[in-house]
Amino acid sequence: MRRRFHSHYDFKQAITIAELRAIAHRRLPTFVLEYLEGGAEDEVTLGRNRRAFDDIAFVWKTLADVSRRDSSVEIFGKRQSLPLAIAPTGSAGLIARRGDASLARAAAAHSIPFIQSTVSTLKLETVAAEAGGWHWMQLYMLKDRAVTEAIVARAAEAGCEALVLTTDTVVFGNREWDRRHYARPDELRLTSKLSVLTHPRWAVDVLVPNGAPVFENLVEFLPAGKGNPVETRAFLVRQMDASITFEDLAWLRRIWPRKLVVKGILDADDARRAVGSGADGIVVSNHGGRQLDGAVAPIQVLPEIVAAVDGQACIMIDGGFRRGTDVVKAVALGANLVLLGRATLYGLAAGGEAGVAHALAILGEEIERTIGILGANTLAECAGRVRLMKS
Repeated sequence: MRRRFHSHYDFKQAITIAELRAIAHRRLPTFVLEYLEGGAEDEVTLGRNRRAFDDIAFVWKTLADVSRRDSSVEIFGKRQSLPLAIAPTGSAGLIARRGDASLARAAAAHSIPFIQSTVSTLKLETVAAEAGGWHWMQLYMLKDRAVTEAIVARAAEAGCEALVLTTDTVVFGNREWDRRHYARPDELRLTSKLSVLTHPRWAVDVLVPNGAPVFENLVEFLPAGKGNPVETRAFLVRQMDASITFEDLAWLRRIWPRKLVVKGILDADDARRAVGSGADGIVVSNHGGRQLDGAVAPIQVLPEIVAAVDGQACIMIDGGFRRGTDVVKAVALGANLVLLGRATLYGLAAGGEAGVAHALAILGEEIERTIGILGANTLAECAGRVRLMKS
């Protein structure tokens, strides 16, 4: 009989990402938990992201010497220990105090990139200075190009190695779970406030002594320098540019001197055009199921995008990755790198920086084991060792 995992256990006893998730569910107040877990509307896309992995089956090779297993990959000319990066997530500081720094330090310790969100709760310069490692910066293309240019310049000055342009949020998705928790944009409903009171450990960690963290990357652009959630959300709603095209991507390519990645690709022709406009990498992504309900899962369209790009750019993917086997399936289908969102955030909620490190260790062990069982020593040797099954 399978032993049940109880969510009150210390995070060090968790042996799967699902068990870290159980601890996160216990430790976070409801409004933060639903921010972490929620998808758009009926959450069909959110569920599909996970179910899609069930339709991909492994084919192993046997009687092979697998004594020299190596999970490392080369991304943008640098060798990293695992085919992983930590994806950009706004408001990580609501999950744990100084959450972005914790994520970045854990990523640096594992020699993988950390991608900081524009709407993170620590300045990009702070994370770059405190965490080091492979620091990438996520960017929105805003109507006020002067603001966009200022953020780009700051990222360059801070030494960020790559810029990741998010393209799939020019129209915000319908996130009903978020709207239910607020009586007004700046005030939680009574039930959500009561949930905060029943999670004193979280409240002390996140809210004491200065209240909810602010969005430090945007403070200089907001009225009276207020980086609170209300001002920031209103600013982003006003500034999201629904008119951006591939010409704007080409403009960004001209002003950014390092690696440029486009996040939010689901269409093979878009992938070709992004590369043609100067992108060094693309992220096949449906924004974690938070934008359009009914969209395809990224891994479902990965093979056609790999074929379209034809080795001309680094292909990254996110969306529902919870197991090392999920990661190896994506690599076997042609992805170079997997971006982790919720999986590492569960670790952050469960145990701060050490919890993130534990999540990465779990996935690293699962990846290495899967490579060996497939009869391979490297991830490159796993290419093609999957079959697409009919549901």
